[in-house]
Amino acid sequence: MDNRSEVREFLMSRRAKVTPERAGLPAYGNRRVAGLRRGEVASLAGVSVEYYAKLERGAIAGASSSVLDALARALMLSETERAHLFDLARAADGIPTSGRQRRPASPARPPRESLQWVLDSMKDSVAFVRNEAQDLLAVNELGSAFYSPVIGDGGGRTPNLARFQFLDPASKAFYPDWELFAQMCVAIIRNEAGKDPQHRGIQDLVGELSTQSETFRTLWAAHDVRTHGTGTKRFNHPEVGELVLAYEELAITADPGLKLMVYTAQPGSESHQKLQLLGSWNKTRIVNNPALRAGERK
Repeated sequence: MDNRSEVREFLMSRRAKVTPERAGLPAYGNRRVAGLRRGEVASLAGVSVEYYAKLERGAIAGASSSVLDALARALMLSETERAHLFDLARAADGIPTSGRQRRPASPARPPRESLQWVLDSMKDSVAFVRNEAQDLLAVNELGSAFYSPVIGDGGGRTPNLARFQFLDPASKAFYPDWELFAQMCVAIIRNEAGKDPQHRGIQDLVGELSTQSETFRTLWAAHDVRTHGTGTKRFNHPEVGELVLAYEELAITADPGLKLMVYTAQPGSESHQKLQLLGSWNKTRIVNNPALRAGERK
């Protein structure tokens, strides 16, 4: 991922999303661009047209925080998009991972046993740990049952949420809102890539999915970014049917880059009852095949 092209495509794509009306500008004359003109962005940001054109060509190294903030306001960037712009600028200045020391790609398993203990203590929720490249590194017991379509029999390659999304036909049954999930997945990966463009795991994942999935290529070219945060999702599990779950994403401060995801159902709801049923199904499954215990890998 070339930083200059990333900056160029990101700024151009954000500019195309802002109409003159949204920016409070008169919309007159024949407009050959989907959104704002370069001169309009420059005026809103308080910089010269020449300087903005230089930035949009990808030459963002050395841009001050005040200029980046002005650009974020002019382009009406969300907080995640603003952070992504700053990440791209830091990368251009040679400062990786939002100012942190660059570290190796996250291992195939979390490095601390105590992290698995935390997961195992969560009995009524789906809980798992993922890294920046969407590898599913550890799950609790209910998470093992919930993500059984992704994990399979627990053998072979580390389960990966993005590969499941774009390369496994089963994902379209598991995710009723498949298109929305696909957009979210790509935008999250794009956001992680901006924090560390040299992350080998992300590079390999993007290369693989770009080669094998036209949908991924299209979404990747949109340059949208987002964080997971919190919200509600629908799933269609092969054993218990439709589930509506609330989710929370938590950063693991001892292991930068790793995230703890927790899915819960509203107490007393149908989805809550189905999660309990899924837990019972999983206990039977473990009795029949002990190798499927949460967190184990063949």
